[in-house]
Amino acid sequence: AGRPGQCLFYAAERHCLDFPRRRADMGESASLTEATIPHMTISLAPAALQRVQGYLVDAPDALGLRFGVKRTGCSGWSYVVDLAREAKPGDVVSEQGGIRVFVDADSLALVEGTEIDFLKQGLSEQFVFRNPNVKAECGCGESFTTDADRAA
Repeated sequence: AGRPGQCLFYAAERHCLDFPRRRADMGESASLTEATIPHMTISLAPAALQRVQGYLVDAPDALGLRFGVKRTGCSGWSYVVDLAREAKPGDVVSEQGGIRVFVDADSLALVEGTEIDFLKQGLSEQFVFRNPNVKAECGCGESFTTDADRAA
């Protein structure tokens, strides 16, 4: 189960883990169903939430944050983070603090449970990912592998 206040979106449906909101508050195309839905827990640390909110203010056409992975690097997988400009078929979407996080179905198993943070150190600032699925990282920290990759 997710945390109270977190909502999950599947296609045009929104499923909130606490229901103090009225149906009218859920968006024009939202409908509630009793369907069993997959579980996703991607969380944004306060600094990441604030940073993404700033990006969204500057890009009013964006729907939220797109988060996933692609095959690359010396270890196998690298994170992909961008603004979501559209919902794509198969996207699983969660919401935290008014920010929607879109994850494609192919990435979901690799990023499930990840906490996204934003760190500033001196002149450097970057998103940081605390992903419980990571079993090894390359030396530069740009890519990672999972148990499924090691078994293959």
